[in-house]
Amino acid sequence: MSTEAVTWAMDRAPMPRTEKGKPDTTARHVLQVLAEHASPTGTGAHPSVLRIQYRTGYDRATIQRALRRLEKAELITRDGAREGRTRYRLALQLLRPETDWSDLEREEDELRLAATERKRRSRAKGVTHSKSVTVTDAEDVTVTHGESVTGDVTHAESVRHALKVRPSRTERSPNHQQPSDNQLHKDSSPAAEQSADSKAAPAGNTKSDHHLKAFGAFWSNYPKKRAREAAKKAWIAALERGAEPKHIVDAAQAYARERAGEDPKYTKFPATWLNQGCYDDEPDPQPGPRPLRAVAGGYEPYRNPTDQSVYDEDF
Repeated sequence: MSTEAVTWAMDRAPMPRTEKGKPDTTARHVLQVLAEHASPTGTGAHPSVLRIQYRTGYDRATIQRALRRLEKAELITRDGAREGRTRYRLALQLLRPETDWSDLEREEDELRLAATERKRRSRAKGVTHSKSVTVTDAEDVTVTHGESVTGDVTHAESVRHALKVRPSRTERSPNHQQPSDNQLHKDSSPAAEQSADSKAAPAGNTKSDHHLKAFGAFWSNYPKKRAREAAKKAWIAALERGAEPKHIVDAAQAYARERAGEDPKYTKFPATWLNQGCYDDEPDPQPGPRPLRAVAGGYEPYRNPTDQSVYDEDF
C-alpha cells in the first residue's frame, strides 16, 4: 500500500462530479481502492473487480461505470494489463482546489444563519400581547413614574385607562397633607430632575458597546479573518447562549497558537468556530514517544501486527 497515493486519493485529489454536478462519492471510493494498490508514483494499480467489490460493497456494474467516470475525469489512465487485469496510473499531479474547503465552510455558515433566523421568527410568533383594560367611572387618572403608557383611553364624561386611579382633589380625605414649600423646592431641584431622568432613561448600549469592543479583540487574535459580518452575528449568538467574551478571546488565542505553522486551508472560519462552540474545546493532547522493541543490532519503533495491510498479497 502506498501512503502517498492513498493520501492523494482521500484528500488532495479533485472530487469527481456526476453529470448534474453533484459530488460523485461512488467514483471517489473506487479511486481510493485503486490508490491502495498503486505505487508511490501512482503506477501499477491493478486490483481485480472482485477485490474492489469486497472493499466497497458495490456491484460489478456500478464499479465498471465508476471506473469509466474516473477515466473521463482524467483522474486515472489505462497503463497496460497484468495477469489479465487492467492496470491503471493515477494522476497524482492533479490537485483539489482550495476553494472546495472554503465553499463548504460558507455553505455551513449559511445553513446555521438560516436556522438561527427561523428560530428567531418562531419565537417572535409565539409572543402574545395582553389585551387593553378599560377602567370606567373614573373622575381623575394619574400616571406616575411611567416610561411608556399603553391602554385604551377615551375622552368622554370620565377618563378610562388601565392604570392607577385616584379620587379628585375635591374628594380627598381631610387627613391628606399638602406638601410643604421645602418639599416642593427639593423635588424641583436640578439634582432631583437628574435623578428622575436617570431612573427613566433606559439602560443604554453600554453592555453592547463593551461586547463589540471584545469582538474586536477576538477578531484581532483569531488566526483566520474571513466573513467578518457572519462572525459578528455568530459572536452575538454565542454571548446570548451565555459564553463569556474573555473566555472566547482566550480560546481564540489558544487556537491561533495551535494553528501556527499548519495549513491555513484547514483553519476554521471565525463564524464556524463560534457557532460550533469550539471555544469550549479541550486542547489536543501532546503525542508521547513511541515504544521500542528489541531487534538484531539495536531497537526499532514497535509496530502493531494488525497494522499490516490485508491487501499485500498478489491479486
